[in-house]
Amino acid sequence: MGLRRGLAALTVAGAVVAATAYADLPDRAVPATAAPAPAADGNRVEGWPVRSPASVGLRGSALREGAQVARRRDSTCFAVVRNGKLVREDNWQVRRDAPREVYSITKSVTSTLVGIAVRDGDLRLDDRVARYVPQWRGTASATVTVRNLLANDSGRFWSLQSDYADLLAARSRTAYAIGLPQQHAPGTAWAYNNAAIQVLERVLERSTGMGVARYARTRLFDPLGMARTRFITDRADDAAVFYGLQTTCLDLARFGMLQLGRGKAYGTRLLDQGYVADAVGRSSTPHNAAYGYLWWLNRPGLLRGATDAVDAQGQPLRQVTGQLAPSVGEDVHAALGFGGQVLLVDPTTRTMVVRLGLPAQAGEEAYGFVDAATVLSRAVR
Repeated sequence: MGLRRGLAALTVAGAVVAATAYADLPDRAVPATAAPAPAADGNRVEGWPVRSPASVGLRGSALREGAQVARRRDSTCFAVVRNGKLVREDNWQVRRDAPREVYSITKSVTSTLVGIAVRDGDLRLDDRVARYVPQWRGTASATVTVRNLLANDSGRFWSLQSDYADLLAARSRTAYAIGLPQQHAPGTAWAYNNAAIQVLERVLERSTGMGVARYARTRLFDPLGMARTRFITDRADDAAVFYGLQTTCLDLARFGMLQLGRGKAYGTRLLDQGYVADAVGRSSTPHNAAYGYLWWLNRPGLLRGATDAVDAQGQPLRQVTGQLAPSVGEDVHAALGFGGQVLLVDPTTRTMVVRLGLPAQAGEEAYGFVDAATVLSRAVR
């Protein structure tokens, strides 16, 4: 399988189905009358110190080319940060400060919220989910752990209909997700399971004593200065922890600073280094080398996509091995969302690439991991 085709299978598989399911969400941005131009070297943008690419060891020509590619691919913003300095920022169609949907990038934020709760002593990764979801006690789901939900190997029921239509239509997405049956034994099969991840909303609420939207604001967004980031909620006021984040390019970069600092940013430690290592430093399951704890990884090995054809045991009918982006290091990882939303983080070079934008049109290829990795590999000297 070609690299770009393989990456597309991992990041936007099922987009045709998902496009229908997400039809009630804004998938086209509202044009702005003017987008702020990139600031000059030495200035500050929303608190970010601005530096020239050359001053931090990046090739300006590669960043210009990366921005041109992003613009051609219907992006609304593109930003590159190195060593905490903003070295490239572009905005098209939408104001810099306008929050927009980032879809499954939300999952990586949810992983971080779980990590904060672990550091606070509110829960443990090996806690059985049934501790927080009593409906699972005495059922086939009784042994599913929080770690299983993060690794996407919980074995909970998955289908295109349930995950991309019924879940989104439910009045309470959490209640719907909890009520689905167990399909496979925990740890035996991998599935990109939105409903299983939504159960973390109940786990976080019960373990921390706070609603997820408030918890995220108090424990993550405010400490990082993510003033333009928010969760959407459903009709039951449950936060959508598998897709419901609205944010901006620069707020996402603030979130990425927590990854570059291995759990510490702006003088505050929010995550234990051990949790960060588990979440993005190694594959979380032998069933998918490219997946950590709700983060996409650049680890080589068996690769799985969002809607792979599987057998009755949940195993892929066709095995694909490789690496998402061989041009960059194995420790590169990303939060990815439907429509080509990307936060790519490289801890080794302390560089981030952020791209938000509109979903690809029929016949077009969505922006993704490889595109952001290409910017990184060409820019770093």
